[in-house]
Order: sequence, then structure tokens, then C-alpha cells
Amino acid sequence: MTTLTHAIPSPHFAAIKAKQQATWASGDFAVIGTTLQIVGEDLAEAVDLRAGERVIDVAAGNGNATLAAARRFAQVTSTDYVPELLQKGAARAAAEGLSVYFKTADAEDLPFEEESFDVALSTFGVMFAPDAHRCASELVRVVRRGGRIGLASWTPSGFLGDLFKVVGSFVPPPAGVASPMQWGDEARIEALFAPHGRIDMRRRIFNFRYVSAAHWVQVFRDFYGPTHKAFAALDEGGQRKLNDALTDLLERANVGGPASLVVPAEYLEVVVTLD
Repeated sequence: MTTLTHAIPSPHFAAIKAKQQATWASGDFAVIGTTLQIVGEDLAEAVDLRAGERVIDVAAGNGNATLAAARRFAQVTSTDYVPELLQKGAARAAAEGLSVYFKTADAEDLPFEEESFDVALSTFGVMFAPDAHRCASELVRVVRRGGRIGLASWTPSGFLGDLFKVVGSFVPPPAGVASPMQWGDEARIEALFAPHGRIDMRRRIFNFRYVSAAHWVQVFRDFYGPTHKAFAALDEGGQRKLNDALTDLLERANVGGPASLVVPAEYLEVVVTLD
């Protein structure tokens, strides 16, 4: 695994990123991340990915878009600022015999020359970068003119938007930082990318499928960094209240009936074709 030495960001964002890195390294996101693989496959199709293209997966996590691109015979570079997540992606790639280059990198300070890639992808990744403008600028910078940027981001009006509101009511997010759900808002995407090319957007649904609401809460409490850290920050009484609030949210969103849990989660699929 190659380690990147970054330029030091502003003190405010540096502190936020340090906390984010600790959050995403906690639990074991790969347990949940692998269930989202279909989103990476759909995004690879949305950008019309071709064999031989140079692809960067930014804030790749455990590599859903990475694997989708490699399965289509692209030349893939998988990046994240949490080395533990890249190690999970590398293990998955090795298990499938896929050739992927993994590099620790900050989405807001990518260590690549201008126009180094034909395609940039990110599934539920760059949306969590604290500086949206800088992150969008980096995506545009490293992709060639005529290339594509493909993004999948949870919407503020969908289940994940509701989830983060519930968690935030118990453990408030950092002051002064915009919600990551802004990446799931069409107007915000237009503001970030319209000066750089043509934007195609559509709202899609990913279904969380679990045994029950209790099963979902236990899995996310154990393995999903934000909820794992939220529970850890609360005393026993607070943990019970958060558990009850999440259970109520899940049961209201469940369309699977009493015998299982199926929760539709809306996300915004974006393809930007650079001028």
C-alpha cells in the first residue's frame, strides 16, 4: 500500500478530517459496503465505461466502483484517505484476480497530474468530504476534457437523509460543515459542475435488505462508522433512546412486511461529461 504525504489543509478542515478518518476506520465498513456493490455496477454502466480507460475511484472505501471498473477491464486506481478501507478493497480485488492500483489519497488533494484519467467514479464517497468545492475541483482537474465523472450520493429527502438527522439529534455534526447530503441535491450539483460540462442526473433507489429493524440497527451499530461512533459517544440511556429512534425510523420506512426489512434508500446518480 502506497502512503501519500499531503499538503496540510486549513486547521478547521484538518481537525474535521482527523475525526472523519477515525470514524470510518472504526467498526468495519466493508461488512456494509459490500452490500452496496450493485450501485458501483450501475454507475459503471451509467458512465458507459470502456475497456482500457483510465479510471480513478475517489473515496473508494472498500472498492465497489473500483471492482466494477476492473471487471470491465479498465485501468483502475483506487483511492481513499483511510488505508484500512483500501486494504479491504485490495483483498476483494485479489480474490477476483483483478489488477488494481491502490493509493492512499485525500479526495480534496489528489496526487495526480491534470487530465490523468478518462473517468472518475465515487459511490457514497466524495459526498463526505468537508470541502465540497475543493473536492469537485479536484475531480474536474484530474479527468481529461471529454471524460466523465460518475457519482452516486444519498439524497437529503431519502432514507439516509432521515438517518443522519436522527443520529445528528443525538450527536451533532461538526459546526460549520455543510451536510454531506448536499451532493444528493440537483441544484447543488449544478452549482458545482455546470461550468465544466454537461450534467445528466437521475434519482435511483437502493434497497437495504435485512432480517428486521433490530438486525439493521445491530449491524450498523457494530460496523458503520458514523452510527458506531454515535453509540459510543452516548451513555447507556442515550444509547437506548438512539436505538429506539432508529428502530422507529426503520419500521416506518419498511416496505418488506412483518417478516423482513426492506428499506428503499434514494440516491442521486450523476454523470458529468467535461467540456
